[in-house]
Amino acid sequence: MSNVSSESDEPDRVPEPVAPESTTTPGAANRPEVVVRRARTSDVPRIKELIDKYAGKILLEKNLVTLYESVQEFWVAELDGLVVGCGALHVLWADLGEVRTVAVDPAFAGRGIGHKIVGRLMDMARELELARVFVLTFETSFFARHGFREIQGTPVTREVYEEMCRSYDTGVAEFLDLSYVKPNTLGNTRMLAHLDPQE
Repeated sequence: MSNVSSESDEPDRVPEPVAPESTTTPGAANRPEVVVRRARTSDVPRIKELIDKYAGKILLEKNLVTLYESVQEFWVAELDGLVVGCGALHVLWADLGEVRTVAVDPAFAGRGIGHKIVGRLMDMARELELARVFVLTFETSFFARHGFREIQGTPVTREVYEEMCRSYDTGVAEFLDLSYVKPNTLGNTRMLAHLDPQE
């Protein structure tokens, strides 16, 4: 129905406002919205709590000082003022980043919070003009839904490989598949996503 008025004897009527389309799923109308935002230093203790729920099982343990040092890489999912999930994007090289430390409070599992976090991290990778994003994970089907595919070998040139070997970052060593990090990576899958440039 058009809002264009036609000539008639009826008085002009103001059209009734149209409600915006909902982006929530049916049955979720009363559920508060999850907001994904940059982490703050005040979020670090809660980030550590989230990581500790999975440490030694599917995530490496992180100490507080490491989390404070890398807080600028983290994004958090917040629901009603409570941080319920986290994840980080770490730049490894000019065209390469790594999604790290994705964790969601088990009490809030199954609500798509992890997907929202990873989606925001991938958007951030595009904003940084990264062409590829790496992840080391047990959760292969989850990351496959975000375009990650299992990799073999090290998909960088010999020169880049030699430069990256100078890094002390364990994520870089995991990407390079160096032997000294093998105990950290047992059972994990190395995956890579190729990003389309931002439109």
